[in-house]
Amino acid sequence: MAEVTVISSTIVRPGNKDQPGREKIHLAPHDLHLLYLVYPQRGLLFPKPDPKTRFIPQLKAALSTALEIYFPFAGRLVKVDNHQDNTVSFYIDCDGSGAKFVHAKAESVSVDELLQSRGSVPHFMNLFFPANNVESRDALTSEILLALQVTEMKDGVFISFGYNHMVADGCSFWSFFHTWSNIFRTGSGHNSQPLALKDWSLDKIDYPVRIPVSEMERPQNCENPTKERVFHFSKKKISYLKEKANDETGSIDSKVSSLQALPSADMRRRLNPPLEKECFGNLAHLAVATTTVGEVLDHGLGWTALQISKSVRSQTNESYNAFAENWVRNVEVPKIGVGSRMADNSLIVASSPWFDVYGHDFGWGKPVAARAGPSNGVGGLLVMFRGVEEGSIDVHAILTSSLWSDALAIIKNPC
Repeated sequence: MAEVTVISSTIVRPGNKDQPGREKIHLAPHDLHLLYLVYPQRGLLFPKPDPKTRFIPQLKAALSTALEIYFPFAGRLVKVDNHQDNTVSFYIDCDGSGAKFVHAKAESVSVDELLQSRGSVPHFMNLFFPANNVESRDALTSEILLALQVTEMKDGVFISFGYNHMVADGCSFWSFFHTWSNIFRTGSGHNSQPLALKDWSLDKIDYPVRIPVSEMERPQNCENPTKERVFHFSKKKISYLKEKANDETGSIDSKVSSLQALPSADMRRRLNPPLEKECFGNLAHLAVATTTVGEVLDHGLGWTALQISKSVRSQTNESYNAFAENWVRNVEVPKIGVGSRMADNSLIVASSPWFDVYGHDFGWGKPVAARAGPSNGVGGLLVMFRGVEEGSIDVHAILTSSLWSDALAIIKNPC
């Protein structure tokens, strides 16, 4: 077992937290729908910086400046008890309380041990992440909306994070991470643009949204061992699979792109009027395609890709608004822990190869690998990363034992 020692755990606050217009952020139905979702956790492996540079204090200083710009990450989740109708409501208090910064060392672990052959993921990998088993609603007690961990290794450094998905999505987070690395490298954040929040309000929804107290009962979770592996798809292989899928569908009007089969839609440009791509917040919306393992294996790649593609295409301004309006009328917060339908019967695809994870540079050289943290109760999780080589894609699969054999057959034999 690799030894990971925590050297320090501190709270880093924004440099200037007393700025006007940053008091409160109401949470929309699409945010509150994620109350039981575990914190998304991702990490990047970098070449090891020169220890003489004292980079840990510099990382904290750059983080303080970055949180001044991305101030919601330094806020706190607040619950309001509405005793008159036995409901609760939530908002983000942008009080500048700060984010958690963990400094750890695993001096016996080498880069080669982390990047094992044939995509194997070492069992100690979860120790490199700061927010294991943390759900969105846990921010009420643990108080932190963003946690970061910097783990020094024998010949590298692993920088990981976990964040509350009700506050932001992957697009917003990677923008923050890019700003943080730029501030560290250049020593300045003065050129950064002010944060653009999602500031619209849906016509038929009154804020704050009220949730029945009965929906806040925590499901009983239990341990469910998982298996992990990283699958690499080269640009050539992706082109082949795309061509094969479209040949099998046989429809000019239903072409499937290499990235369109991601069942998680960024709604920024789909809304009417569209939002700017830099808009901060949680704008992801889950697209659901329902099938069975038998149907997937019987019909083949093209049919499967088409089902997902149709589901993604159906995510429109109208469907987004309809979901919010219906959810408020009949509030149901999905329980995602072990034993739930989502855990037992779902294979969730998260993140996106659109995110330029290898474009972040703290000045030590760009990342050499990207990894995902533990799935924490989600039965099947496929985290998509852009590969190191141009046009390639890596899939970090984290599956419970019950789903491993079926999903492995689909992933390893897509053609």
